[in-house]
Amino acid sequence: MAIAALVVFLAAYVLLATEKVHRTKVALGGAAVMLLIRVTDADHAFFSTTTGVEWNVIFLLLGMMIIVSVLRRTGVFEFVAIWAAKRTRGRPYPLMVMLCVLTACASALLDNVTTVLLVAPVTFLVCERLGLRPAPYLMAEVFASNIGGTATLVGDPPNIIIAARAGLTFNDFLVHLLPIVVVLMVVFCVLCRWLFRAEFHYDAERAASVARLQEREAITDPLLLVKSLAVLGAVIVAFVLHPVLHYEPSVVALLGAGLLIAITDVDTNDALRDVEWSTLAFFAGLFIMVGGLVESGVIDTAAEYLADATDGRLGLATYVLLIGSAVLSAIVDNIPYVATMTPIVATLAAGHGDRGTVLWWALALGADLGGNATAIGASANVVALGLAEREGHPIGFWEFTRYGLVVATTTILVCMPYLWLRYL
Repeated sequence: MAIAALVVFLAAYVLLATEKVHRTKVALGGAAVMLLIRVTDADHAFFSTTTGVEWNVIFLLLGMMIIVSVLRRTGVFEFVAIWAAKRTRGRPYPLMVMLCVLTACASALLDNVTTVLLVAPVTFLVCERLGLRPAPYLMAEVFASNIGGTATLVGDPPNIIIAARAGLTFNDFLVHLLPIVVVLMVVFCVLCRWLFRAEFHYDAERAASVARLQEREAITDPLLLVKSLAVLGAVIVAFVLHPVLHYEPSVVALLGAGLLIAITDVDTNDALRDVEWSTLAFFAGLFIMVGGLVESGVIDTAAEYLADATDGRLGLATYVLLIGSAVLSAIVDNIPYVATMTPIVATLAAGHGDRGTVLWWALALGADLGGNATAIGASANVVALGLAEREGHPIGFWEFTRYGLVVATTTILVCMPYLWLRYL
């Protein structure tokens, strides 16, 4: 069964990479084959918390898409777009840096997907105003969201799994990961200047026309804006207080979406029409395929191989874990991967006493940053590609991946001396 599961997944991956078939068809088709050949079954695919569809992710996306749909009707995204363009005087590279820094900061407090859903509409609008191609900006923001989310316990789902297994606190993540994330963001912003150098076309006339605009005139419905921001603010606070409130982000997002629809006169059908249903279906199929890999033992085998290859040497274990996690997280979703690896890392860390804590940070950095490498390496990547396609600016698998590989490789390389100097 392991070989069959691996063949199905690799075949689906090839189809995704070649872009001959729409990614949603590929994911649903791969999931159907996994079920058909009994690599997994309905119980594991739909109800298992370890090998099934991550319904928390699906419903988090649904709730936030509805909230963003209502927000879009207020004109607030146009407001932020004009504000950002004016503050950077319409210059493409400073604009990218500003958007990336804002995205990274937001991702440290929110999950990456929510951040991308909020920043993407602003990106499309400001690029339209300045005559810029949105794809590079959207990709840069996705990379920044995955980097920024690494800094805190709530920034990326794998961090929550690691914290629960290792007994780490919110402050532990800040002390150990925030310093390297700040360094990574500086390196990344400099890297963007080279990566996207061909895209920075400054149009003085468009910049001047934007400078003459008044942001406040973009707001079309002030009352709806107040209600929407109040609900969004409450949702964000609930996200941050998750360790205290113990409400899953999916529940918070759905409650926020329901409340916003209830207290406004926005038509429910109109709000649901903006939901990226194809993206949600893609995630469901992808989760089932990855669950098949876990169920058949493929992920376990890869994880155990990483453990055996270290032979009790802490330095080697740290770097094998960092690099191996980055590679595997670029191919499969990092949530089931981290869930599978945590028992193995716990065993390795226990054998080294207090010094073994470095293995948890290597796992977090590898899993979080490795997701930047490919178009399906992280949830935020998939959501961004879906939004870009809907707005008529599609981003191809290889267009994303050729930039993502550079970003992931660079950030992992920067992490290596940090881990050595601080812990080893």
